[in-house]
Amino acid sequence: MAHPTDSLKLRSKELEGPARAPHRAFMRAMGLTDRDLSQPLIGVAHTWNEATPCNMSASFLAQEAKRAIAEHGGTPREFVTIAVSDGIAMGHEGMKASLTSREVIADSVELMMRAHCYDALFAMAGCDKSLPGMLMAIGRLNLPSIFLYGGTIKPGKFRGRDVTIQTVYEAVGQYEAGLISEEDLYELECVACPGIGSCGGLFTANTMASVGEALGMSLPGSASPPAVDEARKAFAYESGKALMNLVKRGILPSDIMTKEAFENALTVALAMGGSTNIALHLPAIAHELGIKITFDDFTRITCRTPHIADMTPGGKYVMEDLHRIGGVPVVMKTLLDAGLLHGDCMTVTGKTVAENLEHVKNAEQLADQDVVYPVNRPLRESGGIVIVKGNLAPEGGVVKVANLKKLRHVGPARVFDDEQSCAEAVARREIKPGDVVVIRYVGPKGAPGMPEMLAVTAAIRGQGLGQDVALLTDGRFSGATSGLMIGHIGPEAFVGGPIAIVRDGDLIEIDASDPANGMLNVRLTEEEIAQRLRAWQPPQPKYTHGALAKYARQVGRACDGAITH
Repeated sequence: MAHPTDSLKLRSKELEGPARAPHRAFMRAMGLTDRDLSQPLIGVAHTWNEATPCNMSASFLAQEAKRAIAEHGGTPREFVTIAVSDGIAMGHEGMKASLTSREVIADSVELMMRAHCYDALFAMAGCDKSLPGMLMAIGRLNLPSIFLYGGTIKPGKFRGRDVTIQTVYEAVGQYEAGLISEEDLYELECVACPGIGSCGGLFTANTMASVGEALGMSLPGSASPPAVDEARKAFAYESGKALMNLVKRGILPSDIMTKEAFENALTVALAMGGSTNIALHLPAIAHELGIKITFDDFTRITCRTPHIADMTPGGKYVMEDLHRIGGVPVVMKTLLDAGLLHGDCMTVTGKTVAENLEHVKNAEQLADQDVVYPVNRPLRESGGIVIVKGNLAPEGGVVKVANLKKLRHVGPARVFDDEQSCAEAVARREIKPGDVVVIRYVGPKGAPGMPEMLAVTAAIRGQGLGQDVALLTDGRFSGATSGLMIGHIGPEAFVGGPIAIVRDGDLIEIDASDPANGMLNVRLTEEEIAQRLRAWQPPQPKYTHGALAKYARQVGRACDGAITH
């Protein structure tokens, strides 16, 4: 499996010899010595910026990682890439940049690593798309690598209770419904996010951090400490040290991120009730390693995986609560002891999953906690995500069923061709109990960029309609979304998928109660659907130049991970 460094050619050797004297002169200008230049060059890539609190821990954590690398025989070279804040981009034109940024992150890290002949990669990220973007780059480069999460935010306190950013989004709907005052909303706004770190619930960032651990690409226990916890500095140092061990032993991402490792990651995410965005990110990361993860894999694994972690949204606990009882290793140990994980998968520790978890207690062995349940007493017998298919979604759609009580719905369609017009209708309180809201032309190509719909879904929930209204879209949802909300519907409307021909009043039927046979249909005959599709006219692209136009031309189907190559 391993490729010892005596047989693994270090890319930095390209910078040796008389012909490379100019190259080394540039590096000496930055203070590098003969010793520095003789050691493996280690890229330390992260997403620090002042756009979002999610990434602000990266700069000081990078210094700990660099110290460890330097003390263990490497020469660290730090660089940064972009990171889009989903929260600040939410609900307006900026949201189209979010998923697009995942590709830019992966591409930019790849280019920096290739251009400067770095031998290994320490990758660190904090917000939703930066985590999969970094993991995609790791898979693509296939150099010794390790991933570190920047850390979760601590929960806010509002009138004696814990709150998250999800609470604020839902409060907007409560305000629109006259349930709270503007002063209440302002008070909540000011306390919901008490410091740096990524959104506190099991939303997309914390889900993907858990995925990084379950894949074996992050040190055990590193996903859960808050960004401001001293433990995170220790994990940064230990991760740098572990990376140098990977370099010495020649262990590559392809040795770690196998098909079985992706099954482990999917199992852990489904058992925790994680974000629907894993249906985009896991296939995209796997693609970089030549591995195919499909919706059929989601269905197969969700059918055998119990939902055992009581996490927000929908559940009671945030990531810091999971950290207090032992973090993701507790979930993994519980699943491993039940025979639900591949224990022989290699990890960045140089040990297998089973070896890493040998001394970890499972949920049944931990007294006085109800964050993670034993497998024989789960919150739900199957996993937290169900794939639905039918005449409205031939390629499938994704619905998060964790902590969701209503799994069936039949109702009339309320159709919107963009998110903004739907948001305005919600604000005017035009959505009624029983409705099925349809937001289309917001898929990977259509928006372009497949924006999240949290502003709409949270407002619906805030108005008290969370159990009475369903929502369908060829876009996607925030990890904070809850309710009977189906995203990733494919084919998307922009390319002529059946969602493009739905009309106001058409009856739509949803059944997510059976994880093996999730169903999404519009009550039209095949001929009626075909007749409407024949009359349908494809829309003009919304962008004709720039990054979004380029993305729209290259991006593929949501069910394949919305990859661009």
